[in-house]
Amino acid sequence: MKVRTIQRSSLCFRFFTIPFLLLLVIALALDGLIAYAEQPIGSVPSREKSLSVPAVVAKVCPSVVTILTRGVPTTLTQAQSGSGFGVIIDESGYILMNNHLVAGIKSLVVGLSTGRLTPGRVVAGDFLLDLALVKIRVTDLVPATLSPSPMLDIGESVVAIGNPLALMGGSTVTVGVVSAVDRSVLTPDGETLSGLIQTDAALNPGNSGGPLVDLSGHVIGINVAIAPSAQAISYAISMEAIDPHIQSMIVRGSVLRPELGFTPITITASIMASFGLESDHRVLALNVKPGGLSAVGGFQNCDIITTVWEHQIYNLGDFWHSLRPSGDQPTLQLTIQRKNAQSTISLQNPSLPKAVL
Repeated sequence: MKVRTIQRSSLCFRFFTIPFLLLLVIALALDGLIAYAEQPIGSVPSREKSLSVPAVVAKVCPSVVTILTRGVPTTLTQAQSGSGFGVIIDESGYILMNNHLVAGIKSLVVGLSTGRLTPGRVVAGDFLLDLALVKIRVTDLVPATLSPSPMLDIGESVVAIGNPLALMGGSTVTVGVVSAVDRSVLTPDGETLSGLIQTDAALNPGNSGGPLVDLSGHVIGINVAIAPSAQAISYAISMEAIDPHIQSMIVRGSVLRPELGFTPITITASIMASFGLESDHRVLALNVKPGGLSAVGGFQNCDIITTVWEHQIYNLGDFWHSLRPSGDQPTLQLTIQRKNAQSTISLQNPSLPKAVL
């Protein structure tokens, strides 16, 4: 057995000649290049997510602003109620932030990273996405680098920038990992936020609107919520969910959504009482347009939508989110409740309004 082993070793040594080794090295190198070339478009290669946390902070902080909605402090180091954060997204002065911070507000004060205070105005808002745009008139702004389609690995490190509890001394930086993606949470208004990034980076009141950043210094989300009954569970709206709506918000002042031929609203306790309904937490179809897409499909006023493509619908956020996977389908399948009876309606898949942006 010992001699046989040595003979086989000798044969193997003769086989692996120098030319073969060179070919093997070249093949492995080409395989690596092909694998790198096949990465999804828009992704940030993992080897580029290699900045240190201080380097990430130095890169992003000039683009982060403080939003003051109540009163004007003499300096940005003073603790201030009614505050949140935002991110400069272009040189012309548009700032992306959370809608719940500025609901019902038109004018506010923006604190730049340089310490300068400047007036701002709310030019767009959407409560379903919890996004708003603020416009300021300042030159020499530093826009953040956004990641429209972040390729995130569970467990990769991320950095959150904000001002928790309006602490004196300016912004606070926390570090965590991506705990999960594509999460959904229920807001205090009874709507659903979808497409969220879950992280264990410490967030507190005051972090709203601040950026969640990967280790390439790219903004991958906007911090929006925490789980109050848990520890180290917080959420950010993914840039993948935000990016398709930014241009519409800039040009139209609102998010562009498909024309349905009716007005969908979440059934709340007050809506239930007003229309004599027996339950809430569904979507009610109102103002069904005669001869429109929905009326032709069989919709009637006060129909209650319970499912879209077998996805349970509890509020308006669920409803709009459920339309996204059906974008390539010619028809839309909805289950409705009418006078204690359920039926299925098939509609032509609605398209975006033909409006020039």
